[in-house]
Amino acid sequence: MIISPLAHRHVAAANREPRRNGRPADMLLLHYTGMSSAAAACALLCSAQSGVSCHYLIDEDGAITQMVGEDERAWHAGVSSWQGDTDINSRSIGIEIHNPGHQIAYRDFPAAQMHSVVALCRDILSRHLIAPRNVLAHSDVAPGRKIDPGERFDWPLLFHEGIGHWVPPAEADGRMLLGQDLATFQRCLRDYGYGIDVTGEHDEVTRKVTDAFQRHFRPALVNGIPDYSALRTAERLVTSLVA
Repeated sequence: MIISPLAHRHVAAANREPRRNGRPADMLLLHYTGMSSAAAACALLCSAQSGVSCHYLIDEDGAITQMVGEDERAWHAGVSSWQGDTDINSRSIGIEIHNPGHQIAYRDFPAAQMHSVVALCRDILSRHLIAPRNVLAHSDVAPGRKIDPGERFDWPLLFHEGIGHWVPPAEADGRMLLGQDLATFQRCLRDYGYGIDVTGEHDEVTRKVTDAFQRHFRPALVNGIPDYSALRTAERLVTSLVA
């Protein structure tokens, strides 16, 4: 079992199993707990009855708890997809970052906590071949169902520390996309990895995926409405993959 040397303590989660088809982890998925305390989150994540688990939990003071070995499959992604794959649990390592979340008291992630997030991500990336574009939010792989870790999470900090993929968001332009421009935006999102078809229509899937994209890459305005700022940001992301 792969154990991180950064973990302050180890508490075994009940819901764990071998990765299916022996596939190695090639994704890093970041969540928030959405609970009142890290202790409550740890109890839930370790309970057999909960139906969930995660590899790591990071408290607001930066303390790291490991619950599942990195070579094992934890139950943290749920119904999700990325790059056409729906078994995200078998290809990912999940980190729960304590924050009460939108339903309780969503707030900024403290500096001590973000320091541990950076350190743990770097530690994980040193052991696994995870492409920058596969360091993701839970909301990226489960649009409409999940919104964590949310628009307050400091993705630029991670990028500047060599973790994940990010580009500066395009300047504000709230004009709604229509026709071919909307289809181009959908194509960019699909090519990047999101579960979306190119329809050229303002359907419910597009709204949900746009919301997820905004929370991660254009957090100044999260409303699920595809606009030119989101399009330009998405184009920059896709272009920078091959630059």
